[in-house]
Amino acid sequence: MANVLLAHGLWHRGWSMAAMAKYLRARGHVVIVFSYPTRSRDLDGHADKLYAFINKTVFEELHLVGHSLGGLVILNMLSRYDDVPPGRVVLMGTPVRGSRVVKRLANMPGQKLLFGKAAEDLLKGFRQPPDNRQTGMIRGTRAVGLGRVIGKYDEPNDGSIAVSETQLEGLADSIELPVAHSEMLLSLAVVKQVEHFILKGKFHHSES
Repeated sequence: MANVLLAHGLWHRGWSMAAMAKYLRARGHVVIVFSYPTRSRDLDGHADKLYAFINKTVFEELHLVGHSLGGLVILNMLSRYDDVPPGRVVLMGTPVRGSRVVKRLANMPGQKLLFGKAAEDLLKGFRQPPDNRQTGMIRGTRAVGLGRVIGKYDEPNDGSIAVSETQLEGLADSIELPVAHSEMLLSLAVVKQVEHFILKGKFHHSES
């Protein structure tokens, strides 16, 4: 049994993680969901709220799972706080190298309404995973979504984020699955991989 925190992505709230939480709870894990208004603060602000949320309960170990922006919030928190309970980190479609879609829309009218105060943070990304934590990345390769058109991707992508935008040196493991960006939240294959990494520190790779 593991303690697991789920953090959702842009334009979502905690309800979007319900299917994943239900599966993990049915498997005997303790699951908490961090719900936050994604456009109301910058990345530092979201990370501070996540840190405070975690500290409401005492955990000896806590595994952190983030989808898209949620992954950036987790990475930001871990880069700024060194007393977060130990545990593994799973990122799902997280643009650790910045988002081409956000970059293309950055100068368009209404972009602040779309991305809120985290817009600049979605362009920066991270250079390395957190120290002393096994970190894994799940990448989608089903190119279904408006982001595919806006980003003008000519490479593997999940309809919102390109595989190259999820590359991070020093990951413990990574895996590509044929799912679109939002489908990750409902995919049985994805949540099984999340659980496998949480328990073993690696994904389950099918033998060819």
